[in-house]
Amino acid sequence: MKRIRKAVLPVAGLGTRFLPATKAVPKEMLCVVDRPVVQHVVDEARAAGIEHFIFVTGRNKAVIEDHFDIAYELNRTLESRGKTKELELLAKDQPQAGQTSFTRQQEPLGLGHAVWCARELVGDEPFAVILPDMLSRGSMEQMVAAHEKHGGNIIAVEEVPEDQTHQYGIVSVGQEFGQTFEITGMVEKPPKGTAPSNYIISGRYILQPEIFDLLSTQERGAGNEIQLTDSMIRLMKDQPFFGMKYQGRTYDTGSKIGFLMANVAYALEREDLSADFRKELEALLRQD
Repeated sequence: MKRIRKAVLPVAGLGTRFLPATKAVPKEMLCVVDRPVVQHVVDEARAAGIEHFIFVTGRNKAVIEDHFDIAYELNRTLESRGKTKELELLAKDQPQAGQTSFTRQQEPLGLGHAVWCARELVGDEPFAVILPDMLSRGSMEQMVAAHEKHGGNIIAVEEVPEDQTHQYGIVSVGQEFGQTFEITGMVEKPPKGTAPSNYIISGRYILQPEIFDLLSTQERGAGNEIQLTDSMIRLMKDQPFFGMKYQGRTYDTGSKIGFLMANVAYALEREDLSADFRKELEALLRQD
């Protein structure tokens, strides 16, 4: 069984839910505390053993590439001012040469198309897909462990209330294996009251390379876009899929509430911020 070395991060979206903030700044570069959202996601993947990060970008996203490059002028300035701590922080976050790749999605044709754009960089090996809007610390480590146990294709899932299932992609549950289970079917945003379970697809995947052949012939689906779910349903006819019940909380930073909650949660966990931030937060709440 090949281990998971590569991750595809689709970052071509326009971020319209965060206008005007995202007019000139990619939504992936908005900060949760003092780190861009995309950096948090890369941190998660590196902790799981991912070595190569493939960013599927679009126009006006060059700053993401710059973020993961060496800023020589900044480094020289920090060095001349004796800012050793800051230099060490930048060095720690810096991927090694050759560990990042960037390819363009020239048209906004959906998640399936974005993943397909990475086919030449992924090659013939299983790979991860990580939606950078979703902050799920530890999720990729759990995903890799599930893949080492089962092989095949792995999808991270989470439970939602029954009255919310129509908003998500939903999986059907087969044989259970503790934290994982066999997926017997998938449906994208089922009508209210028809969902086969309350387990949603939550933005983390491990997929076999055969998905690329299916994506190349995938017809447009929901939203007139090429949907990754549609090709996964086709792949299920030949390969097993397993759901991995994520043990943790996901913050959807693509929504305003999710973004704000991520900032609060991450700040409260910082030793250098939590005490003072909690006092300020409690004082603010008491004003209400």
